[in-house]
Amino acid sequence: QLQLVESGGGLVQSGGSLRLSCKMSGSPLNLYDIGWFRQAPGKEREAISCISHRDGSTYYADSVKDRFAISRDNAENTLYLQMNSLKPGDTAVYYCAVPSHWCSDRKFEQYDYDYWGQGAQVTVSS
Repeated sequence: QLQLVESGGGLVQSGGSLRLSCKMSGSPLNLYDIGWFRQAPGKEREAISCISHRDGSTYYADSVKDRFAISRDNAENTLYLQMNSLKPGDTAVYYCAVPSHWCSDRKFEQYDYDYWGQGAQVTVSS
């Protein structure tokens, strides 16, 4: 059974940085395109990033582009999200997730997921 466990969330001031980690168990990470989505209170889920298992290509939503960086360590079965220049609007629960399609097959607004973790709270204070 594939499982995902996020860590690294917390409280940070505006302009600060955090790095989220996501450990996969039950299956080799190198088989999957994988990414992150977030959900703020009262808002819909927002897909924000994805990384290809084939060539490591990365994809970002406009809301996080040039501030966030996704990476993977297949040897450690771990996915990362480096978040820089954080803003109060980035406050949300962040989930690592395996999409039901390849990263490049859909626009972020159309992303769907087969697996996701329990989430990590990220709070950015002004």
